[in-house]
Amino acid sequence: MATILLTGATGFVGRHLLVALKAAGYKVRCATRSPAEARKKAPELDWIAADLMQPDTLGPALAGCDAAVFLVHAMGAGHENDYPQRERDGAAAFAAAAARAGLRRIVYLGGVVPTTAVSRHLRSRQRTGEILRAGAVETIELRAAMVIGAGSTSWIMVRDLARRLPAMVLPRWLRNTSFPVAIEDVVRGLVAALALPASGSRIYELPGLERLTHREMLVRAAAAMGHHPWLLSVPILTPRLSSYWIALVTRTSLAMAKELVEGVRANLEPTGASLWDEIHAQPMPIDEAIQRALIDESAPVVPSAAMRARLAAM
Repeated sequence: MATILLTGATGFVGRHLLVALKAAGYKVRCATRSPAEARKKAPELDWIAADLMQPDTLGPALAGCDAAVFLVHAMGAGHENDYPQRERDGAAAFAAAAARAGLRRIVYLGGVVPTTAVSRHLRSRQRTGEILRAGAVETIELRAAMVIGAGSTSWIMVRDLARRLPAMVLPRWLRNTSFPVAIEDVVRGLVAALALPASGSRIYELPGLERLTHREMLVRAAAAMGHHPWLLSVPILTPRLSSYWIALVTRTSLAMAKELVEGVRANLEPTGASLWDEIHAQPMPIDEAIQRALIDESAPVVPSAAMRARLAAM
């Protein structure tokens, strides 16, 4: 039974991935900066202290592990001004510690990198992947656009806009496109990446099934909730003004809204090899992903019992 160090185990993706990893037969060691607090909430799990800003914690966390899943980022963690540098430093420390521990593989979940107008957030995700892939441990980087699922920050923003507004003012950037992907498919991709044959560090895109404009994504989400808002395109609404509007009408913080809006000023199109082609699989339809996210939102715990059953059955 291989042991996996799961960083970001208390985060949105980490909580979902944990269920699937255990169901796949892995022994999972959950890394967090506050293991005592995490242990109170989930005493049945194997928690260990690991802080990328304290490199001496990484060796003990990685000792005896076969592989690691890297889900850590500093955006939205109270480091709005310097998070790119913190992410670079953390990635370098982790790559070095993984090499010393003799890991077989690192799997990293990054973001789609546009060909133009790359935001600070996406540039930092790209740089993190570059640092990990440059290390001695084979690293597989998966790149995904917006993740659809209860608890996803970008999904919460879309869901709140679609539900709360009887009318929407649509800035020009909502014409840009991406391939949103369901959380179940992200988890499936991460688990599959751990089991791929050794072939050196590499990147795979992890797109959803459909290419949508951000406007179409809002319309689809609204329709799934029985809403049909009036839409008005306003080309003069800048990304900065849009972020204030989003922070006002959704649960997204202003700092996070600014980063997310900057990230969609260009098309988020996959440019490299797709993991789905590599593993001969296909992601779920977007409307199904939206419906599942809405159902799971009503559950008292995330991931919901229904979601846990789906993840365990992968």
